Amino acid sequence: MSHIESGHIALQQDAFSLRSMLEEIGSRIRQQCGEKGLAYECRISDQVPDSYIGDEGKLRTVLTNILGNAVKFTEAGGIEMTVEQAASFEDRATLRFHVRDTGIGMDPEFIPRVFDAFAQEDSGTKTRFGGTGLGLAITKRIVEIMNGSVSVESEKGAGTTFTVTVTLRTGGAQEADLDAQLDPGALRVLVVDDEPIDAEHARAVLEEVGIQADICTSGQEALRVMEERHEKHQPYNLVLMDWNMPGMNGLETSEEIRRRFENESTVVVLTAYDQSDIGEEARRIGVDSFLTKPLIAQNVLAEIGRIARRSGLLRETKRANLAGRRILLAEDLMSNAEIMTDILEMENIQTDHAANGRMAVELFRNSVPGTYAAILMDVRMPEMDGLEATAAIRAMDREDAKRIPIIALTANAFEEDVQHSLQAGMNAHLSKPVKSDKLIRVLGELVYQAEEGRE
Repeated sequence: MSHIESGHIALQQDAFSLRSMLEEIGSRIRQQCGEKGLAYECRISDQVPDSYIGDEGKLRTVLTNILGNAVKFTEAGGIEMTVEQAASFEDRATLRFHVRDTGIGMDPEFIPRVFDAFAQEDSGTKTRFGGTGLGLAITKRIVEIMNGSVSVESEKGAGTTFTVTVTLRTGGAQEADLDAQLDPGALRVLVVDDEPIDAEHARAVLEEVGIQADICTSGQEALRVMEERHEKHQPYNLVLMDWNMPGMNGLETSEEIRRRFENESTVVVLTAYDQSDIGEEARRIGVDSFLTKPLIAQNVLAEIGRIARRSGLLRETKRANLAGRRILLAEDLMSNAEIMTDILEMENIQTDHAANGRMAVELFRNSVPGTYAAILMDVRMPEMDGLEATAAIRAMDREDAKRIPIIALTANAFEEDVQHSLQAGMNAHLSKPVKSDKLIRVLGELVYQAEEGRE
C-alpha cells in the first residue's frame, strides 16, 4: 500500500493469454473452495479474445484478491466469475469481470466504505474471518492505476457481486508467440554478480533451461569479457547485472556498457531489492527490465520471454524504405525540431514541422490522405499536448487517420508514460534524446506494418 500511495507502482505492457491466466487463478481458487466445500465456476463469453497486451501481473492480483475475499466470506454455495467484453475499438477491448458469491453479504450503509483501508463491517467480522482490511483497498488502487473501475453490489445474507472493468490492448497473439519462437540454445547470457555463489546459482538455473551463460564477479571483469566478445562479433544477447557491487557497481557498469556497446546487448537488472527503489536510476541509463534474485527455473524462460518482447531481442522485423517519404513532426522546441529534421534529411526523408499539437492537427487535417507516412509527436507542447493531438487525429473521419503511425517523443521513459501514449492511440514511445538509428528503425518498422495492414 505504501508503494502504491507513493506512486512507485508502474504498469508493464506485455503480451499474455487471458485464458491461461484465468486457468492458473482458477486452480488456486478451486483448491481453496474445495477445502470449504464450495463450488467454483469461471465462464468466459465467446466474444472475448484470448490475447492481450497489458499488465498481467496486476490484473492477476486484482482478480485473486477479489476471489480470495469471496471465498473467505462464503460458507455455503459457491463463487462464480464471468468475463465479458463490454466494448472494443481497433486494438482496444474493455473487459468486465463479475465475481459473484453466496456469502454473508453486506449492509447497504457499509458498501460505500468497503474499499477504504482497514475497513471491516464490524469487530466480529475481523475476529471471525481475520485479515488486515487492506486487500480491497489495494485492489481498488491497482484498478485505478490501470485506468479501470471496480464496483460492488451486495445484500446482507444474500451474497456479493464485485465488477472490475479494465481496457487492454488486443492483438498480442503474435507477440505471445515469441515465447514459442525463443530458442534458449541460441541465447548467450553474461551474469555479473560479486557474490560467487549467487552467480553460480544463476548460471545453473539458466543452463537448466538450456541457456548458455558465463559469469563475472565484478564490473571491470564484465567490461573486459564483453570487449573480447565484441571484437569477435559474438556479443552477449543478455547481461544480467547485479545492482549492488563493490568498486564499480551495477549502475556504473551498465552506463559504461551503454557507452561502449550501445544497443549491442540487452542489460537487465538482477536484484534482490525492491525495483521501485532503483527503477528511476536504471531507466535513466536505458535499463528498464528487471529479474528478481534468486532466479527460479520454472519462471526464468517466461521472464526472459517478457524481456525479449520489450527489447526486441532476437526478433526479425521488416522495414519500409523511407527515402522520399514525408513525416509530420510536432515539436515546440525549435532546437529539437532542427535536430530531428537533420536526422531525417540524412535518410532523404522530408519533414513538415508543427510548433504545437493544434498546428499538427490542422496540418494533418488539411493534407491530402496519404501525404504523411508517419507522425512524430512530442508529448508536452503548448496549446494542445501530444496526447490530445493524437486523439484528435485518430477521431478524424478519414482512413489514414486510423492507420498512420504516431510515435511519442518525450523526456520521460517510465512505464506510466508509455501506457498513456499507447492509450491515446500512439503506436510507439521514444524517449529523448532519441538516437538516430533507433528512430529510423522504429519509423521503418511501423510504416511497413501500416502499409501491410492497408493492403
